[in-house]
Amino acid sequence: MPAPPATALQAPVALTADNLATYQTNGIVWAMAQANGIVYTAGTFSAIRPAGSAAGTNETAVANFAAFDAATGQPAGCQLNFTVGSDNATVRALAVSPDGHTLYAGGFFGQVNGVGVSSLAAIDLDTCQVSGSFHPAVAGTVRTVQATADTVFFGGDVTSVAGQHRGRYAAVTTAGALLPWAPDADNPGRALALTPNGQDAILGGDFNTVDGVNSHSLAVVDTSAGALVKAYPTGFIDATSVTKTIIVDPASNSFYTGNEGTGTGVFDGRIRFSLTDFNQVWRDNCLGATQSLEVYRTVLYSGSHAHDCSSMGEYPDSVRKHLLAESVDDPHLLAWFPDTNDGIGEKIGPRVMALASVGGTDYLWVGGEFTTVNGTAQQGLTRFASGPDTGAPSLPQTSVTSIAPGAVKVSWQSSIDNDDGLLTYRVYRNGGTTPVYTVSASSLPWVRPQITYTDTDVTPGVKYTYRVSASDGTNTSALSPNASATVPTSAEAYPTQVLADGATLYWRYDAASGSYNADSSTGDDSGISVGGPVHGVTPGAVPGSKAYTFNGSSQWTYSDRLHPKPTTYSIEAWFKTTTTAGGKIMGFGANTTHPSNHYDKHVYMTNNGRLTFGVNPGAIRTISTPAAYNDGKWHLVVATEGTNGIKLYVDGVQRAADASVTGSESYSGYWRVGYDKLVGWPNVPTSLYFAGSIDEVAVYPGVLTPTQIAHHYALGTAG
Repeated sequence: MPAPPATALQAPVALTADNLATYQTNGIVWAMAQANGIVYTAGTFSAIRPAGSAAGTNETAVANFAAFDAATGQPAGCQLNFTVGSDNATVRALAVSPDGHTLYAGGFFGQVNGVGVSSLAAIDLDTCQVSGSFHPAVAGTVRTVQATADTVFFGGDVTSVAGQHRGRYAAVTTAGALLPWAPDADNPGRALALTPNGQDAILGGDFNTVDGVNSHSLAVVDTSAGALVKAYPTGFIDATSVTKTIIVDPASNSFYTGNEGTGTGVFDGRIRFSLTDFNQVWRDNCLGATQSLEVYRTVLYSGSHAHDCSSMGEYPDSVRKHLLAESVDDPHLLAWFPDTNDGIGEKIGPRVMALASVGGTDYLWVGGEFTTVNGTAQQGLTRFASGPDTGAPSLPQTSVTSIAPGAVKVSWQSSIDNDDGLLTYRVYRNGGTTPVYTVSASSLPWVRPQITYTDTDVTPGVKYTYRVSASDGTNTSALSPNASATVPTSAEAYPTQVLADGATLYWRYDAASGSYNADSSTGDDSGISVGGPVHGVTPGAVPGSKAYTFNGSSQWTYSDRLHPKPTTYSIEAWFKTTTTAGGKIMGFGANTTHPSNHYDKHVYMTNNGRLTFGVNPGAIRTISTPAAYNDGKWHLVVATEGTNGIKLYVDGVQRAADASVTGSESYSGYWRVGYDKLVGWPNVPTSLYFAGSIDEVAVYPGVLTPTQIAHHYALGTAG
């Protein structure tokens, strides 16, 4: 059944990924709160400037605080200066009273607009006056604040209030009088949230004990005295992981936490807990230091520097993604991927989020360390709205080929749209304005499946030209550049035979430009080239073909699709090189844009030009050629694994075999050409990157016979 047409902002996502024009800061935004259409931002910064202004230009001096119109992103409302004599003031927490009239601020500061305070202050938002009577003497930086109608709860590095000991958390009345609430944590607090009924407080931070009980990083206490209600012993959250943010969502009867871990593989993700019994509902183990969370409708939005979400069935360790969304009911990533960079400071990226509504439009504000948003300079602040969606999908990269008289194959890499996973594509032929083919398909930034249309209404000897557009239902990309093919009068021998022998991945490396490598097989298993290898190299390995040349230092290709472990297979590639530094020609690895942590089923060249094929069924097993092949000529290498062992062929002839090897390392992975790790393998070459030309790469789901392999070589060298 065909996919339905694309619609902008596909449910449950209800915020666009299009960042709106917003004032910037010259430093880090640590805290946010909102009331009555005004968003209050605070942190460590000394100036603000309009969107589009470079750092140091058009600046307005501030002192660690600025307020903005939620709908316009322009300065508005109460403007405050937070200072301290040592000139290192910082504001780390903001909260607005339930009636919207009072702003509470915590951090490390000694004055607000000249009024003496002690790291905790109250401001009347109607008059912008700092309360002189609300003056609790707090020892230690305040990092989190929550307010009710009569109580202000706070936490951080706090060791005493009004001269009385407090274990990182404390509470005062709205008049500033110390209350007996005194949960005792052994290390700093980072987060604090109150349950909807007001009876309990959820604490998060660096601590290992609360009230002397083992409860690492997270605990629930009552709001009367701070007595422990629910402990989470070390191990529930990794010992080197700390809770940085907690939000409560009454609609889902849950609270959500975000963590930052230290060390390889330490918990960095999000957890959903039931407000009924405070037990875990689900957790995602995406790696990348979660700093902030917000729930909008039924979606959990997060700020982090997520770099490895393979544990969720998403992307492997790769380029960081800083803004993510997942359903509150299912911890898998949704199609919402605006992005920032790491920025300054600790280079985390986003640090805080806040939701605000104005005139029927909802806004998600994001603050932090970043200096770019969606690839454009924008420091410290950005925001997204519930509409309209104005961003068009990326331009489709297309490939048009014809190897037989009856058909033209039009293939393209599915586009990226940062707030729409399902897109509709239209194919136009020979300059026509009516599409000859329309299809809808899903894609994500790390999974961009190839889509193919086969045009059979063609005549041999005639040239056909095609263009493709992508639409999210509201916004449509430009048409892709013209791509053409002339239908041959007879079938091309080599590619026809590769397909007839069952290739399920076939990269011909014929593209003139771009990172997209079309798959000529029916598998639609396209590749992505990294680093810009030289395209259009002629002559290619086989009659009529072109090739890519890889520089041996920064270029490779990986398959877009994640594959289960192959058990019986053949891999095939033509190569030409004079390198004396070796390199990996082709193999299977667990990563794409980063070196793989699991890798085998590969062919690599050693420094002396010999070829090695190896697998790792628990111990590394290899076979190698006796001769060298770095002579500057085209050679065909084929490696197979099956029930009769592993075999290595070069130029149509078996050069090595081991019938005792039947198995390889078990992991899901990607086919890679031109580079990957080889740590621990015999005769590791000087370079892991292959320097030379590569053409006609294919993968088969079975073992090619010696006759088939010899036939491929004969066809490739004919004429």
